[in-house]
Amino acid sequence: MTLTTILCAVDVNRPESEAKVLTRAWRLAELEGAQLDVITVLPDYGMSMVGGFFKEGHTSEAITQARAALSTLVADVLGAAVNARVRHIVGVGTAYHEILETAGKDGADLIVLGAHRPDLKDYLLGPNASRVVRHSNCSVYVVR
Repeated sequence: MTLTTILCAVDVNRPESEAKVLTRAWRLAELEGAQLDVITVLPDYGMSMVGGFFKEGHTSEAITQARAALSTLVADVLGAAVNARVRHIVGVGTAYHEILETAGKDGADLIVLGAHRPDLKDYLLGPNASRVVRHSNCSVYVVR
């Protein structure tokens, strides 16, 4: 089975730990000759009671800043030439839902994501990683 699209999920707020995830995803994409898509997900505060505390347009501003942070992360870790070849995606909502939704729309053959050090409540994987693993229609590569 040849991989054509790899979706790599990263948290732009944790660039040091996500560098390992991004590097692994890029190596897999290069090995397979696959397109690398990198996604980060912002929480959606607009629809809840919390949203009333933010100014109008905060979501679009946050998306713009997240897209810039994502581009910077990819460029810093993989280099500017690679950054130009990577598709940058910013989702808004629940991380696992946006990752799965994007993987389905992109036709991703593989999802690459990291797992944080587990707490007792999420023994082997973080809650987002475990949900992606459980509900994904494609293979999932979890980087520790």
